[in-house]
Amino acid sequence: MAQPQAVPISQLALPQLEALKSQVEQEVDFFSSSMQQLKIAQNKLRVSKESLKMINKDTADKEILVPLTSSMYVPGQLSNVNHVIVDIGTGYYVQKTVEEAVAYFQRKVEFIGEQKDKVQPMLQEKVMMRRAVVEIFNTKLQQQMAALSTKPSTQNV
Repeated sequence: MAQPQAVPISQLALPQLEALKSQVEQEVDFFSSSMQQLKIAQNKLRVSKESLKMINKDTADKEILVPLTSSMYVPGQLSNVNHVIVDIGTGYYVQKTVEEAVAYFQRKVEFIGEQKDKVQPMLQEKVMMRRAVVEIFNTKLQQQMAALSTKPSTQNV
């Protein structure tokens, strides 16, 4: 079976360049969105880790607000300052010591950082590709417009 041959983008026609530009823009949007979601998740984990550091024997039996959802909190009392319940995803919760929970959140922050490090070069590559396609597209469009404007008029006078 014959391998498909690569064609330089400068040899593509305007409709093909436009389709390629659209595809690359979708890829840039996807990678940008992925980076944004990773940053949000990483920040939430950092906040959780920092919040755990405030739990100590002095906070026992203190009034706190307990999150039921991301926007709804109810008053509660912190009765056990040695153990916390950690949401580990997909509806599973695990009881951990505060130290174990801090370590868990730190591992998750680092893991997401590694994922961001993998996505970032792909995003940069797609942005550079988009820039090249747009440049060639605009050049070809200007050439086509110039060719149309220099054609002699065939109107009858």
